[in-house]
Amino acid sequence: MALAGTVTAVALAAGGSQQDPSERQSERQKAVAERGRSVMPFDLEQTTHRFTPTASGGTQDVVADRRGDAEQIDLIRAHLRKEAEAFGRGDFGDPARIHGEDMPGLAALQEGHDRIEVRFKERADGARLTYTTREPALVDALHDWFEAQLGDHGAHAESSR
Repeated sequence: MALAGTVTAVALAAGGSQQDPSERQSERQKAVAERGRSVMPFDLEQTTHRFTPTASGGTQDVVADRRGDAEQIDLIRAHLRKEAEAFGRGDFGDPARIHGEDMPGLAALQEGHDRIEVRFKERADGARLTYTTREPALVDALHDWFEAQLGDHGAHAESSR
């Protein structure tokens, strides 16, 4: 009984009255998904973001969850084509609107956009953006940016490490 009281006291002292971090993350993911609806034309519930960090940057795939879902595939391709062009100009406004201006890696990507090659490619189930740079600091920024998106998109995203 004394042990249970000690555990409870320690839990309360350590912030037991605060909200559980997983609940806060869930609330953030809901807010990100809501803001994402105004930026991304495809349905997050019917698609998956996949982030794969590489030694020279990484890849971002967005794919339809249902094979042959022509509507979602067309929407994914149109959006990622537009984003590749914007990112190449240093315009990361869409990710900032979804994830916030203080998103990890974002400021470095905006500043170093002219030293990052962004290539768009269609896939049978969606599209891919490939980010390539020779600068280790920008590779790190891309990896941080990917991690932030993974956390914010929750069940709608996965890492392909």
